[in-house]
Amino acid sequence: MLFKTSQEHEDLRKAVRDFAETEVKPIAFQLDQNSEFPDEIVKKMGENGWMGLPYPKEYGGAGKDVLSYAIAVEELSRVDGGTGVILSAHTSLGSYPIEAFGTEEQKKKYLVPLAQGKAIGAFGLTEPDAGSDASGTKTVAELDGDYYILNGNKIFITNAPKADFYVVFAVTTPGIGSHGISAFIVERGWEGFTFGDPYDKLGIRSSSTAELIFNNVKVPKENLLGQEGQGFRIALQTLDGGRIGIASQALGIAQGAYEVALKYAKERVQFGKPIAQQQAVAFKLADMATKIRAARFLVYSAAEMKQNHENYGMESAMAKKYASQVALEVVNEALQIHGGNGYLKGMEVERFYRDAKITTIYEGTNEIQNVVIAANIIGKMPKEKKRGAAPGKKEGPITGVRKRHIIKADSPQEAVNELVENLKKDGYDFSVGIPIDTPISEAERVVSVGKGIGSAENMKAAKALAHAAGAALGSSRPVAENMKLVPLERYVGMSGQKFKGNLYIALGISGASQHLKGIKDASTIVAINTNAGAHIFKNADYGIVGDIHEIMPLLTEALGKGEKKPAPPMKKVRRSKPRKLAPNYGVYVCPGCGYEYDPNYGDPEGEIDPGTTFEKLPDDWACPECQEEKKNFIKADFPADRK
Repeated sequence: MLFKTSQEHEDLRKAVRDFAETEVKPIAFQLDQNSEFPDEIVKKMGENGWMGLPYPKEYGGAGKDVLSYAIAVEELSRVDGGTGVILSAHTSLGSYPIEAFGTEEQKKKYLVPLAQGKAIGAFGLTEPDAGSDASGTKTVAELDGDYYILNGNKIFITNAPKADFYVVFAVTTPGIGSHGISAFIVERGWEGFTFGDPYDKLGIRSSSTAELIFNNVKVPKENLLGQEGQGFRIALQTLDGGRIGIASQALGIAQGAYEVALKYAKERVQFGKPIAQQQAVAFKLADMATKIRAARFLVYSAAEMKQNHENYGMESAMAKKYASQVALEVVNEALQIHGGNGYLKGMEVERFYRDAKITTIYEGTNEIQNVVIAANIIGKMPKEKKRGAAPGKKEGPITGVRKRHIIKADSPQEAVNELVENLKKDGYDFSVGIPIDTPISEAERVVSVGKGIGSAENMKAAKALAHAAGAALGSSRPVAENMKLVPLERYVGMSGQKFKGNLYIALGISGASQHLKGIKDASTIVAINTNAGAHIFKNADYGIVGDIHEIMPLLTEALGKGEKKPAPPMKKVRRSKPRKLAPNYGVYVCPGCGYEYDPNYGDPEGEIDPGTTFEKLPDDWACPECQEEKKNFIKADFPADRK
């Protein structure tokens, strides 16, 4: 056995490499700098027959093998990792499930244009609470006559919003875990199907990645992929093959970085000779070449196994894990060989360095690849029970347990009145306030605007509401960064300002996990959004489904437009949680995160036995969630109006 590719494979490699060198390479820096999707490049790839390489000609494909597809991804990634993953995600994630599980009608309608390159495909699996553990899917699809009604959101979706067709996974039978997940083919442009702003990423910036948002999207029954309950199986089988694409991408990035490093080392002269002749550099190049060759054999072997319909799940996991690790090691050494020059923008090796990291993360982190490999070697390992987890306790929303009281009223005015009444019962005094420009981290209250605000002319109403609420003004990241309606230092989120005050009013904010993690310590969260399925409502205490432009002036009037007295120093309001009955023991609440100490459970991790009342806790005991001291806990009361 020669371990050598065929002449046909090498002819394809030359064709793709020439294309990458002449079409992609000249604009790779521009694509990276501008986070620009290469529309014309993708169109030409389709015209060349590369968007459906491994699919039968009868369905618009090129009739080639899986190895041909792997080589094409490798050669594109050798010049630009982003362009490589566009082809990988389209072919392995967006098209394969339709080819493998679709009906004849679905293949003719969707696979043919995908394989011909006349449409782009994508794969919608990941959610804020369902990443490596896809069984945590929250997106739902309920059958209603001839349609499934799809609600929820998907994050980190490669090729969104550019893709035309999306394979989307949703729960059709709640309560039975992964067995209740089904797959659907969803078309861009359907009513209720929208996108978040493309993510601003570290690398692969020519590849577009965005959030999918589903608000009562009507999916025809005939767009169910496979059968109900087969979704999890479809996802896992698709990802097995997808890992070959990511391994090929990593291999191509490593090859590109190695080649530019070798060229530089031959040209860069130090101490009277090219640095390639210095043993320290020569040995680096030798190690890089050896690792790349080993990775290539792993990738090509997995591709051949898939083509021959062998069990290849472990081998594709090995290829993805090893090739991505090699990519990191090679780009690191390649940049080191370039020295200070390699650290400059515009240098290919600097871009390769940023592009490589994602290959260890998406389509299953390398830690998950170890789980897959180990499961194949020794059998599936039992899941460990989380230490300290209460019996039957489930993970809740990102912002913790909330009331999730969606106000239902006959008119917007009545909804506003009910909201204000509830807030006043919770202890909020709207006769006092803080300056609108108070730093977010120091503010007791914040009125924050999302993309739903629309345009700059609507900010006047938002500012009026902030004044009426006695609050500072904040925003989601896109409003500050892309729309530029507020200064950058006023956006709230995991990567921005953290709000730890009392009242947070979210206007037109959908509830991306990045934003929610920035407000999880708020005592009270109010959500106002037109989309009833927006993630923010699952993480809020009070919600109004409605047009923010109609609600804002009504809420401003209800809270009072007059001058506000200066607010006293902020005192943390106890987070109010839903409760059916008042307990028969004293409940003490952490003022920092809202954690309630339950004597029936104790604190196993703190070695506090069940049955220990709060009063008998050691003085040095602290909140297990945020380490707030015992002495700062607040004793809860249970007014009659609280349910």
